[in-house]
Amino acid sequence: MAEAVEYKQIGSRPVRPDGVDKVTGRARFGADLVLPNMIYGKVLRSPHAHARIKSVDVSGALKIEGVMAAVSGADFPGGTAGGEVSGEGGGTVDDVAKNVIAREKVLYHGHAVAAVAAKTPAIAEAALASIKVEYEVLEPVLDVVAAMAEDATLVDENQFTNLPEKPEKPSNIANVGHLERGNLKKASSRLTL
Repeated sequence: MAEAVEYKQIGSRPVRPDGVDKVTGRARFGADLVLPNMIYGKVLRSPHAHARIKSVDVSGALKIEGVMAAVSGADFPGGTAGGEVSGEGGGTVDDVAKNVIAREKVLYHGHAVAAVAAKTPAIAEAALASIKVEYEVLEPVLDVVAAMAEDATLVDENQFTNLPEKPEKPSNIANVGHLERGNLKKASSRLTL
């Protein structure tokens, strides 16, 4: 039988010095700060879970007085950045960049497609409303198991499963990994819940 461990924090009710201010509304956050000459940003997000972006026209937003800038994925470099990104998401630098703002395709509902910077939140909203995006709606990939099927809709047509020998065709499976260490049976006999 494992010996009991006494914890200092787990199971305790520590006093939160900022708790009263937060629950009463007195606390000030970054979003509460208003300084002279602030610029407000807004992001236009995709209403589709999976779609090819045929065109994004931000020219209407740029004509509105008080709009400082309007951008889409076309305004950013892409497809040339090398290197892997570590961490939970993994992938390449290009994968991360395409997730920040969509380039050729939107990969999920709410994927950023364009952004504006304006002198007021109302002007920024009007600028977003004036951006014209033309989509070719594609079949969404909504189920993990179905996404791994041989005939599944591909989220990324350039994604090949990371195997020692490169597969002949793309897949929604980015990587196949196998982790093993130690003796599971021996470890489970020591485990007590």
